Amino acid sequence: MRLAVALCALLILPQTLNAQRLAVKTNVLSALTTTVNLGAEAALAPRWSIDVSGSYNAWDFDEYRKQKQWVVQPEARYWFCEVFNGHFLAAHLIGGEFNMADPFFPFSLYRSLGDYRFEGWMYGAGIGYGYHWILSPRWSLEGEVGIGYMGTKHEQYECIRCGTLLNEGFSNSMAVTKLSISVVFMIF
Repeated sequence: MRLAVALCALLILPQTLNAQRLAVKTNVLSALTTTVNLGAEAALAPRWSIDVSGSYNAWDFDEYRKQKQWVVQPEARYWFCEVFNGHFLAAHLIGGEFNMADPFFPFSLYRSLGDYRFEGWMYGAGIGYGYHWILSPRWSLEGEVGIGYMGTKHEQYECIRCGTLLNEGFSNSMAVTKLSISVVFMIF
């Protein structure tokens, strides 16, 4: 741990922005799926911050595709050097609601969503690792990946536009709970 702090001080200290206490951000990866998202992060102590992000997608697409959802994800972060600078570890919660049928996900993820419509609630918790790159006194980039528990209470419908209920239940799994490349603007 001391080695990590010493390396951080030597490599990143010239970029230090001690006055930065509050930032707003948007996840570019989420925006690529037409999901509107916004986050805010506030420094609580020299190495601790709290981040709250939310996303919303209300669109219907051609051929009865649906990707409607809203998600809120609060997160506590521990920074190895200082807040808004370098490596961090995180713990987060997830909550939201969804109504999906044949949504666009890269790499053919969630193929079963192409044959049925799923509607319900999601909840979970996870841990993450990230890095924050300072570009200028006001602008930064940040990347984070998180894994953890994801649960849903859902209803499964016959087809992507039909209303016949086929099944309802719960699902629980380990999953990627956060994946972000964010553009960050420092407010003060």
